[in-house]
Amino acid sequence: MAEAERIIGTPDTPEAAGAEPEQSETAPPRGKRRIAVLFVVAAFAYTLDLVSKLLVVAKLEHHAPIEVFGDWLEFHAIRNPGAAFGFGAAFTVIFTMIAAAVIVVIARLARKLYSLPWAIALGLLLGGALGNLTDRIFRAPGIFQGEVVDFIAPKGFAVFNLADSAIVCGGILIVLLSFRGLDPDGTVHKD
Repeated sequence: MAEAERIIGTPDTPEAAGAEPEQSETAPPRGKRRIAVLFVVAAFAYTLDLVSKLLVVAKLEHHAPIEVFGDWLEFHAIRNPGAAFGFGAAFTVIFTMIAAAVIVVIARLARKLYSLPWAIALGLLLGGALGNLTDRIFRAPGIFQGEVVDFIAPKGFAVFNLADSAIVCGGILIVLLSFRGLDPDGTVHKD
């Protein structure tokens, strides 16, 4: 009899009725972790940033700006020791430590990552942080004090680079995911 119940299933269990077993709200969802997506997005963002900066330094630095859309958007190479809008030039070492801390936090979050949108958002943040951290470590004037290569210059706005764009896009996506109640582990909470 037990063998027949095992084969047929009992009708009052969700598995027997063909339904998925219920998950508790606190348990992480079943499925694949999205760590690979995070690292692929990060590698893509980092590579684009690195290649663009190499091209800017080789072809655009010490040359006249290139007009992309009239005077509304130009490519203009500058070296930025500070943060956005050139603020904090005296705090380059602090910006380096912040970028390193962001990388560590993302690496720790990756262990609990089951959400594809969160993987993309964190991948953008990671790739951008790595791009600017690479400049801070390896560019002049010295280790942990390097100046970031910026080159995208919209009219009336700060000059920035692709790493900055990845960080901003990742940050906006995180805010949107948080407003929707989606957590990195894939659970949805309603507040």
